[in-house]
Amino acid sequence: MPTILIVEDEAKMSRLLELNLSEAGYVTHAAADAETGLKLLRQEKVDLVITDLKLPGMDGLEFLQAVKRADARLPVVVMTAYGTVETAVEAMKAGASDYVLKPFSLEEMKLIVHKELDVRHLREENRSLREALGKRYEFKNIVARSAGMQEVLGTVERVAPTNSTVLLGGESGVGKDLIARAIHQHSRRASGPFVKINCTAIPENLLESELFGYEKGAFTGAVSAKPGKFELADKGTIFLDEIGDVPGSIQVKLLRVLQDRDFERLGGTKTLKVDVRVVAATNQDLRAALEEGTFREDLYYRLNVVPINIPPLRERKEDIPYLADHFIERFVRESGKPIKGITPAAQKLLMEFHWPGNVRELENIIERAVALSAVDMLDVADIRLDLSPSKPAGADLASSALSAGGAFPPPGMTLEQFEDEMIKEAVRRSNGNKSQAARLLGISRNALRYRLAKMGVLDDAE
Repeated sequence: MPTILIVEDEAKMSRLLELNLSEAGYVTHAAADAETGLKLLRQEKVDLVITDLKLPGMDGLEFLQAVKRADARLPVVVMTAYGTVETAVEAMKAGASDYVLKPFSLEEMKLIVHKELDVRHLREENRSLREALGKRYEFKNIVARSAGMQEVLGTVERVAPTNSTVLLGGESGVGKDLIARAIHQHSRRASGPFVKINCTAIPENLLESELFGYEKGAFTGAVSAKPGKFELADKGTIFLDEIGDVPGSIQVKLLRVLQDRDFERLGGTKTLKVDVRVVAATNQDLRAALEEGTFREDLYYRLNVVPINIPPLRERKEDIPYLADHFIERFVRESGKPIKGITPAAQKLLMEFHWPGNVRELENIIERAVALSAVDMLDVADIRLDLSPSKPAGADLASSALSAGGAFPPPGMTLEQFEDEMIKEAVRRSNGNKSQAARLLGISRNALRYRLAKMGVLDDAE
């Protein structure tokens, strides 16, 4: 059985943890200070460490750093009081796997321990993933012959049976939805619901009620109670697409659900418990959002337990012929057209394209080709590519301005002042609609709100 080291100077708390985890089937060792804990680590094989951040002598943060120097892969869960959440975030940056706020329930600690041991097992398996790529991973409706996608599917196969939170990254159109469904279908929750919610498709003032539900009378028009997506996903998986665009007020509630697995409906007072596995996805750089202050650090670390980055299509071009065949077969079956395949010249054209829209763009082009073709083999003339230049992912306001108007800041105006004027103009053209203004600027709504706040513009409701 896994062995757990508990480093806690409060004797009663240490004893409670020992008894509770022993009853759960774990082997436990306890230390009242960091120095004793380090000595035990040298003497015993330990699978996980639980430590308080406030310890006599060497404090918990120093102890964590010493543990990580000795074994970077050893998971460490830190305990901290409510008033020191910032210290907990520092601990996560230093390598802690998770943190729990005091006072906590023993059941909560058992869930965290179980999750972290699952992740440790997963990571140990992943160390041999590259050597195991000779094995061909296959998932329904996912075409993946390239080494990059085989690595993604290998990780999916290992993480799916666990309950760990997964954060999917990658450009728009790479297939994050399919990967999220594959994780659910190969998990122990496969018989439960798979609930998807696109966080950008729902207006900010409705997102909270969509996620957490509402009680009768919570607002005008709420004539009856309605469960939210988290309730509907109970015993299953919830897929939060475009998590980077969730506003700050909702981020706080998401953090609570991830930590405690409970919440209240909008307008309600009853606390509801849910058993939900969370898979989130983003096409943004969440670390950049952390620096901008538009995404919470503690929520990021809760989501980023098992990160899976899906490569863009231009980095896995060996998948293109198989994807093209897959889409041709599907659309021929749906349309009943007598198309047998694609010519080598047309396939070469697909291989040489840069695919800014990734797999989704390829799918649309094949569908259009099948719909309009009058021959039995798709040829170059049937492949109609969108050759218009597209804005590169992650372009900032300055590059957006240059590509849109080709203008530089007027003499005497700084770049920051120029960007502020662009923002004001976009808001004016959008009649104050922040979502529309953000689209004009080529940035997220949260990034726009952050810039407006820096400019001292009040954030009125749209």
